[in-house]
Amino acid sequence: MPTVLLRHMEPKQHGVIVKVTATGELGRRIRDMGLVPGTPIQVQGRAPLNDPVAVRVRQFTLTLRNNEADHIFVDVEESP
Repeated sequence: MPTVLLRHMEPKQHGVIVKVTATGELGRRIRDMGLVPGTPIQVQGRAPLNDPVAVRVRQFTLTLRNNEADHIFVDVEESP
């Protein structure tokens, strides 16, 4: 599985979070939303200008700005 930044994932793409590099208040906020290593994630869609990105995590949908998504690394599941 290739590892990419959440920002670069395509709509409907699935993966598993492997690393969150944000520190301080932003890091705490990202982790409080449930975005921690080992968590399955799916990109639901993007706004017209690609910011923010909507992701499905633990049966709920979150929206993240690209500057937040830049701190989240995901092992992407390859399409069959």
